[in-house]
Amino acid sequence: MQRIRYGLTGLAFVFLMVLLGTAIVRSGEGATGEANSANVAQEPSEPLAELGVAPGQGGENVAGNSAAPQAR
Repeated sequence: MQRIRYGLTGLAFVFLMVLLGTAIVRSGEGATGEANSANVAQEPSEPLAELGVAPGQGGENVAGNSAAPQAR
């Protein structure tokens, strides 16, 4: 019975520490929250497209590569 009590006490302690840490982090965001939201709006909406990588490109490239050696 004492193991269960220690386990639940430890779990409650960890939960409270995470809750306290979250509250501290969120209180620090209050002053810079507006600046961060402006930076998010300026970031590209599709970073993979900016890098030239897109899902599904592999099938098109395979078809294009197999046709290229035959054209020579």
